[in-house]
Formats: sequence, structure tokens, C-alpha cells
Amino acid sequence: MVSNRIVQERPAIRWHPCTNGPLPTTIAVLSESINPKPRRRRLFLTSDKPRVVALFSYRFDAHLVPDLLQNIAPLVDGWIAFDDRAGDGVFTSETERRRVLMARAREVHAEWVLFVDPDERFEEAAAARFDKLTRARGRVVWAFNIREMYTPDAYRVDGVWGRKKRGSMFRLREGQVFSDMPVHGPCYPIKPKHKTRSSGLNVYHLKMIAPERRHARRDLYKHLDPKSAHQQIGYDYLADETGIQLETIPPGRGYVPEHRDDGALWMADLPGGAAD
Repeated sequence: MVSNRIVQERPAIRWHPCTNGPLPTTIAVLSESINPKPRRRRLFLTSDKPRVVALFSYRFDAHLVPDLLQNIAPLVDGWIAFDDRAGDGVFTSETERRRVLMARAREVHAEWVLFVDPDERFEEAAAARFDKLTRARGRVVWAFNIREMYTPDAYRVDGVWGRKKRGSMFRLREGQVFSDMPVHGPCYPIKPKHKTRSSGLNVYHLKMIAPERRHARRDLYKHLDPKSAHQQIGYDYLADETGIQLETIPPGRGYVPEHRDDGALWMADLPGGAAD
């Protein structure tokens, strides 16, 4: 089965920190490309359904999507994307976007889903490891090392920066319950309980390369979560360079395609350029 099309139009969602829930607004477009890779199962080759489908949404970072698709092509059998460019406000409901994406993933019979963002790149070595990851049994969430890039080829490793991991790949099953946290909620199921395992693979986050984006990211999250209710560490650390230590990407663990930073903001520019 090969699919590469606009699936349907669905309501976009706006979220405000002063409300208790999402507010439906304009129209967003859900699109996909599904092309299952033949895989050997015992003595036979089969491609009856996609093994891994990438899920992501885009808005201010839409121009980064082509490079994302090139990067993840060796890893997945296809992708489903939520076009959020018609959304209102500075940030739309992440929970609702994920719900819509997973509903469509179930419709195309995806076995595993991988959540990713347009400003992220997997290390090339991931291509040789994904097939093994998807053979895991039981309720498993695969976590990846999140490398916050400060240059196109170096990431920060001091303190919390060197310990960042995110669980973002899991098998879709019936009866799964997901977090309704408006920001920073896990994308994987919270019920039934899943075991988080480290893949050992790097995901390179490009947003932090530009100093302007580090400050804008801090301001955005302080606007959305002014009391740090959803992240105990708060958000000032995002723009704090005290004790900074960088590590160059090791040989054999790079990513493609090569990134040339455009210096753009890739997110909403808050009124006044600072958090409320």
C-alpha cells in the first residue's frame, strides 16, 4: 500500500494558559505518506502493514519538514503530519494534535509510532538499529538521547543538558490512555504502565543553535506555564549559559542532511518579545 495525500480537514485547536481546555478554531490539514518496507518474517517477505510511522505537526517550522523527511526516511515506513499553520494564538493544543495523529495511525494499521519534531534529526546509525527496536516484546517505550545543539555539529553536555532523554516510540495497542497535560506531557501511554528503555541513539535538536531561539523558547514556555506547574526546573535555564560545556558529534554518529541555520525564530514571537 502506498499513500501520499491529504487525508482530511479537521478542526485546529488553540490553547490558552488561562483556560482549562482547548478551544476549537480554524481548519488544519492532515497529510500522510505510507509505503511499507518489505521485511523478512520467518521464511516469507511481507509488507501488508507499516511497521513504524512517524507522527509530527508543523507550524512556524514548516520549512524544516523536507529535511526531516529526508532524515527519517531510512527509519520509518511512512509519516502522518498535522499542518497547524491555520492555528490561532502562540501555541495550539499538543494533546489534541497528538490525539488526531494517533487516530489516523490506527486507521492505517501502524504497528509502532515515532513522535518527532521538524527541528530534530536522528543520527545515521539509527537506520541499522530500528528493526531490532521494533522486535521488543511487551509494553516498551523507546527513549532517545536529546542532544541540544549549540552549533550544527556540537551539543551541550553540562548538568541537565547531558542527561536529556525522551520516550517517543511505542507500539500502538487498544485501550491505551494518554496524558492530558497541556505542555510537556509525555507522548507515550500513561496507562497501562509501559517500561521505558534507552535506545542509546541520539536525536539532535536544532532549535537551540541560535541564541535568539534559546531566549524565545524560554519566554514562550514561561508564557504558557508561568508558574512552572508542568516543569519543576522552570525555564530560565534554557537561556542560561553558566558553566557551558559543548561536545562535538562523535565520528560515525552524525546526521543528514547537513544543517545550515537560517537564524529564523521557528516559533511564535510573543508581543513585546518577552514572557508576560
